[in-house]
Amino acid sequence: MTVPSIRSLLFVPGDGETKMLKALSSEADAVIIDLEDAVAPERKGYARELTRDLLSHADRGGKPVFVRLNAFDTGMTAVDLAAVISGRPWGVVLPKCAGPDELERLSSYLEALEARDSIESGSTRICSVATETAAATLKLSCPDTSAAHRLWGLLWGGEDLSATLGALSNRDATGGYTFPYQFARSQCLYAANALGVQAVDAVYPDFRDLQGLEQETRVALRDGFTAKAAIHPHQVAVINQLMTPTPDQVEWAHQIMALLADTGVARLEGKMVDLAHKRIAERIIVRAKATGVSR
Repeated sequence: MTVPSIRSLLFVPGDGETKMLKALSSEADAVIIDLEDAVAPERKGYARELTRDLLSHADRGGKPVFVRLNAFDTGMTAVDLAAVISGRPWGVVLPKCAGPDELERLSSYLEALEARDSIESGSTRICSVATETAAATLKLSCPDTSAAHRLWGLLWGGEDLSATLGALSNRDATGGYTFPYQFARSQCLYAANALGVQAVDAVYPDFRDLQGLEQETRVALRDGFTAKAAIHPHQVAVINQLMTPTPDQVEWAHQIMALLADTGVARLEGKMVDLAHKRIAERIIVRAKATGVSR
């Protein structure tokens, strides 16, 4: 699995230069320039040109920058790619991904465009939005590892899935996801783990509700997600703080590693720990190193 140094991914419209520059200077670990839902149809061409120019000339400060493309069913995916790849984005986000065939198709497009623009073959990563249709969500039950050679991560989302299912809402009275969306979220998490890629939790749509964002991020971290997407810069600090291991967690992880260095079971603070705890400890230490947390 790739090192999860990216905790937060901030979406920004691809037709707003000021917003894009602010996103690049924000605390977000990565930025997703959006050519899809955030851009009106009549501004798609302008957004492509602006995105390419920003990628080519703006100071990214070492920040990974993705470009979210328009989905294959729009007929605009190839046009998006042809316009922006010369700017050398760190990766692309494929929305409404129908499955491995579309990942392979996207990879072949990237291969040709990398050759055209003298970019290292295979260097442009893919993040797949994997749960926006019912069929795509069900396909995650048996992920195809042959299509994962460029795949950096899987991002789940419930808003488009709600429209697909005809739901009146995807959340219950407490603000939590209802079961159909918990299922999709779980499918994404399992598939990402099986593929050895990052599992990215969905955006929290109410950017003014930082308490709700904190609660949802804690749940994501608890369950195994390594990153969370954001739609507003104000959300980034909360996500980064919670997705960074605490000193107590890091100390616990090192204790586990020491106790289980030469055995499969031990006792820590009156509780039995075994190799399952060791695997958790290993992940905490990797995340800590990736985010600059020292013991």
